[in-house]
Amino acid sequence: MILNRRGALGLAAAVTTPLPALAMTPVSQVAPADPAETIRLWPAGAPGGERVTVTPKVVECSTDPAFHDRFAQYTTDPILTVMRPERPNGASLLLIPGGGYRWAVVDKEGLDVARVFAAAGVTCFVLRYRLPGDGWAAGPDAPLQDAQRALRLVRAQAPDPARVAVLGASAGGHLAGMLTARTDATYTPVDAADSGSFRPDLSFLMYPVATMADPHVHAGSRKEMLGETPSAEMIARYSLERMDWAGRPLVFLLHAMDDAAVPVENSLQLLTALKAAGVPTEAHLFQEGGHGFGIRLIAGKPAAVWPELALAWAARHGWITRP
Repeated sequence: MILNRRGALGLAAAVTTPLPALAMTPVSQVAPADPAETIRLWPAGAPGGERVTVTPKVVECSTDPAFHDRFAQYTTDPILTVMRPERPNGASLLLIPGGGYRWAVVDKEGLDVARVFAAAGVTCFVLRYRLPGDGWAAGPDAPLQDAQRALRLVRAQAPDPARVAVLGASAGGHLAGMLTARTDATYTPVDAADSGSFRPDLSFLMYPVATMADPHVHAGSRKEMLGETPSAEMIARYSLERMDWAGRPLVFLLHAMDDAAVPVENSLQLLTALKAAGVPTEAHLFQEGGHGFGIRLIAGKPAAVWPELALAWAARHGWITRP
């Protein structure tokens, strides 16, 4: 399956141990090389693709040789790109980038974030997932099939199967939220890895697309996932704040108050639901930062501390050990 080259709710206000290197992008004139190790999710082909006719593509948006800014569209063969740390600490992280369910970004919320967590000793797996509007039989559950399968594959090879987390951003935060909240398996098992749990041990949700309901919905994500005129039943089924969170894993939320694409109310409504369900949650709201900031776009801004906050929270809950 490995291919070469291919508890309490809190609004925390401080970090105990600063980790300045974790929130900074290395200075370079040339973009770092991609990891060589990838894992195909579905060795015999993704399920339900009989009517899929799209052609996969990866588009580079950056004109600066110092960094990549790519997105993957029309994915038919989902993969995990593996980034292994020099000094692994036993923790594993599945990263699910955003893209409004129209595409999945590769770098900004994927490989760029993975480099930060790998520097802290975490083994990272960046998911390139299928999209709901491309004709898959599972429709809006096609991305969730990939996320559930990916989490199981990560757990099957994790140094510590009890320390497997998920991090999702924007629409990827919606997908990571569904992975965390939903307990129904969305595909038929294909091999021994599917005997494992797809429940993450904790979840990081960055400026997530949470609700599918007006007035705070990210309209583009809803259209791509549910179509032009979804029913009230479908809106409720795919809104994170409407899901049953009882007994679900710990959640770390972060959002910028000035997010003009995915309003902060997405996180606030989800936070209310998590509190009502008794899910241990920590939330950080930044005055500025906009949407889709990842790592590179917030250098020098208050939100640049978010990896430090996330790792400190994870350490308090035993996911990683700190020096």
